[in-house]
Amino acid sequence: MFKSLFNVESSLLDEFRRMEQEMDEFFGRGSWPAGIRSVERGTYPPINVGSTPEKVDVYLFAAGLSPTGFDIFIQQNLLTVSGERKMPVNENVNYYRRERFNGEFRRVIALPDDVDSDRVEARYRDGILHITVQRREVAKPRQIEVK
Repeated sequence: MFKSLFNVESSLLDEFRRMEQEMDEFFGRGSWPAGIRSVERGTYPPINVGSTPEKVDVYLFAAGLSPTGFDIFIQQNLLTVSGERKMPVNENVNYYRRERFNGEFRRVIALPDDVDSDRVEARYRDGILHITVQRREVAKPRQIEVK
């Protein structure tokens, strides 16, 4: 009796997830995060963005990827980071829950108007991709001395 409950086709479960997503979008729950620290379900990798008068720092939390597996572009103050995360799947296992992201990803971050797209550095360490974008010198505040 219970065996048939757990032997549900994955396509049926996919259809239920699609319906849930459509209902969330219809009722307004799916398009906006629940709070300031929340992201939409399925967003990968999570990011932190901070700035100082000298630079903008972007942190992407993407453990288990190769440093060469990222494609990073900056154009018209849009920073785009894309790549692919491949997770091994055991074909002999019936997964009933898989929460680890698998597949291609793409994140686009709008940067302030005063960033210098020629002065960008990217480092990957301990599962964190850290991208630093310097601000243009002319955009920094400058003290004017009164004589």
